[in-house]
Amino acid sequence: MSRANLTPFEVLWDGDDRSGQSLPPALQAIYGDWRLPEFAGRPYVYSNFVISHDGRISFNMPGAAGGGPVSDFNTHDQWLMGLLRARADAILIGDNTLRQEPDHIWTAEAICPQDAPALTALRLAEGRQPQPLQVFASLDGALATDAAVFRQPSLQVVVATTKSGAVHARNLLGHLPQVHYLALGDTTCDLAALMETLFQTYHVRTLLCEGGPRLYGSLLQAEQLDDEFLTHSPLVLGSPAAGPARPGMVEGHAYLPGAAPRVRLLSVRRAGDYLFVRSSYR
Repeated sequence: MSRANLTPFEVLWDGDDRSGQSLPPALQAIYGDWRLPEFAGRPYVYSNFVISHDGRISFNMPGAAGGGPVSDFNTHDQWLMGLLRARADAILIGDNTLRQEPDHIWTAEAICPQDAPALTALRLAEGRQPQPLQVFASLDGALATDAAVFRQPSLQVVVATTKSGAVHARNLLGHLPQVHYLALGDTTCDLAALMETLFQTYHVRTLLCEGGPRLYGSLLQAEQLDDEFLTHSPLVLGSPAAGPARPGMVEGHAYLPGAAPRVRLLSVRRAGDYLFVRSSYR
């Protein structure tokens, strides 16, 4: 049973008519339902971002590069992150996100300890491993070796990279038996091949992407994203006239008029001044 001291999300609209496995009643009482689609031969891939009122996803400054400051560490946002992680067989993160948040571990319990028993029970009830596979995408294999995730022998890690990146990553992390390496191209990481390998070799049926914006853009470009969970924060971040810009949700890829990806709205929820929007790309 969920024990989070959390007011339920207000469901403003829900038009998701797809079939799939429902949430248990105790979690539905907080969020409403979210049915997991099933696909033949590949994972169901969904993303999670928080975006500011002016469309930015990071303060992009030391100590405030992640999504927490953008949401102002909103409890509903963190609870939803826990739910999304609890239903993920694997979580995909870019190597820059790992550098920016070296102390983070991408599990439901780490982001939402107040409801850890219910989220752990959900994983077990749905037949998942106790902890999600941690997948890091990197072109050059230059990973932050001091990151906390590499100090947890119980966490299985996959490095998705290029041929030269796999050599580099092995030189850095080859002493850790829980780390595996996938060389998926000469100069780029083939994300379609990654999804196929995760499905066939690691039995990943559900995969959550938590960014960053270049990895998100690459997923869109490769047409490997199914659904998007987006928290709209009421904060306005702005961007400095000089110095590092504050990025939007998609970086590294640009689309021409008439060729831009389009989402189909699935649901809208509200908690205070925050909106929680779910959309589909397929």
